[in-house]
Parts: sequence; C-alpha cells; structure tokens
Amino acid sequence: MSDPSVYIETTVSGHIVGRQQSDTIVAARQLSSRRWWEIRERYRIVSQIVIDECSAGDTFAAGERLQLIDGIQVLAVSANARNLAGQLMARHGIPESEPRDALHISIAAVKMDTILAGVEFRHIANADTRATIAQICRDCGYIPPSICSPDEFLGT
Repeated sequence: MSDPSVYIETTVSGHIVGRQQSDTIVAARQLSSRRWWEIRERYRIVSQIVIDECSAGDTFAAGERLQLIDGIQVLAVSANARNLAGQLMARHGIPESEPRDALHISIAAVKMDTILAGVEFRHIANADTRATIAQICRDCGYIPPSICSPDEFLGT
C-alpha cells in the first residue's frame, strides 16, 4: 500500500518560509514544520485555494511561499468539495466566516486517502472541532481526512 497524499494547508508554508518568530510556541511550530518538510517529500498536494492564499500579502513573502510549493500537484476545487465545504459551515464544523478553511478540509476529504497537514489551530487542527468535522464528512459520504500538524507527523 502506498503512502497517503498529504494536502498542505497554507499555514504550513507560512511557517516554513516565514521569519523566525519570537513567540516560543510559534517558533517551535516553525521549527517542526521545517523539519517535517525536509523529510516528507513524496505525495504532497495543494489546491488553488492554497496558491491564492500563498500569493496574498507582502510580495517578497508571497514569492517565498509560492517557490516552496512550486511543482507540487494542484487539486481542483470540485463541485463535491464546494458542497462538502458548505455542509461543514452550515453544520458548524467550520465557522461560516472561514470558507477557505472549510474548502481545505473538503478538498482533502473528496480526494480520499489524504492527510491534511496544517498549523491552523483555530478551525482546522483543533481537538474540539476534529470530531465534528469528521462526522460531517462521514454523513456526506466521505472518509474524513486525518488532520495532523507537522509536530504530530514527527511524533513530537
């Protein structure tokens, strides 16, 4: 059996190429993201949503984020993914104010056999929301993606 694909949520690229932060928690997340990136070379995927988010903001920083993900397989945002994202928001798995977060999850779920790597702990990689997100995915006929931070991949 081959390794599952890993959908790279935008915050991972920001942590990898961003300036080292003085906040110790963020700095530790940056370090683990960078370490994980070095060892996790195969099966990386992103979506147009990730590319759009990486393109935003400071031109220099955007260029670094885009260079990091250059050459990675890009998944389309299908109608099924949009429908599942709508369900994730309507059923309070993800706040309606965060449609891109809902799309990240739904794109990974629709792709199947996918892990979602992220360090967005408010709505995606959050212990309080994971069970709700997983149930909504199952109710809609999808196997929920495993949602992991780089720390979890590294076992730290």
